[in-house]
Amino acid sequence: MRPAHLTRPVRSVGTPVATPPADPVVLVAHGSRDPRAAGATRALVRAVRAARPGLPVSASWLDHTEPGPTEALRALAVAGRRRAVLVPLLLTAAYHRRVDVPAAVAAVRAAEPEFAVRVTDVLGPTGAEVDGALLAALRRRLAEADPGRFDALVLAAAGTRDARARGSVGRVAAALGRAVGVPVRVSYASAAPPSVGAAVARLRAEGARRIAVSAYFLAPGLFHDAVAADARDAGAVAVSAPLTDAPELAGLVLRRVDAVRAGSIRHGNVGSTVPRIDAA
Repeated sequence: MRPAHLTRPVRSVGTPVATPPADPVVLVAHGSRDPRAAGATRALVRAVRAARPGLPVSASWLDHTEPGPTEALRALAVAGRRRAVLVPLLLTAAYHRRVDVPAAVAAVRAAEPEFAVRVTDVLGPTGAEVDGALLAALRRRLAEADPGRFDALVLAAAGTRDARARGSVGRVAAALGRAVGVPVRVSYASAAPPSVGAAVARLRAEGARRIAVSAYFLAPGLFHDAVAADARDAGAVAVSAPLTDAPELAGLVLRRVDAVRAGSIRHGNVGSTVPRIDAA
């Protein structure tokens, strides 16, 4: 009789070990009537896929464009997926993150109770720190707009009535100012003062002559168009393009995905979750 160790099946050297497929990632954007906005979201999807080949990534929108996040997630469940990661493409944790995203996840949970959804933080700061990738993406777009030196900058955001969300925009402005070594003021396209024109005028009154505007937008649209026109009327020498598919932004999306996956593994979480927002 052959020794037992000679009768066991032996896996040949070099045989690949099967690994489970990566959980699909669904990006959820605000949505806009302007078709350029949806195009920017799709461009970011392509950039994230290129940054991590093999990762299933798709887009959804809270308004104006289909599919919505609930429909996108339910389609994955119907296709046999057991879980997914939802990434809010938002720069502040305001109303859409606090209300719309949890509502979409709750609708999925009600319809597909065995399907687990993990939701990442927004792309803007949710605490005291501003991610270096976000600052790098803003600086990339500024350099593309005008590679010269500026005396001062205006960080132009969409605007919100949420004071905590405005605080997070202020933290980005302060971090950007430290990174580039010039004064930075915040402006808003809606919902809160000052306008970008007023912010540029104030910096000019303080002695700045070459003032650029850093667009704190993920996608083009009416707000960015209005900011660009107002800024140039006020004397700004450059206005950066929206972040869209900047490689640093794609990397930030993946870090958000990796962080929520690591947290779920660490805490043994396999159900549908909407992480608590500590600050915004």
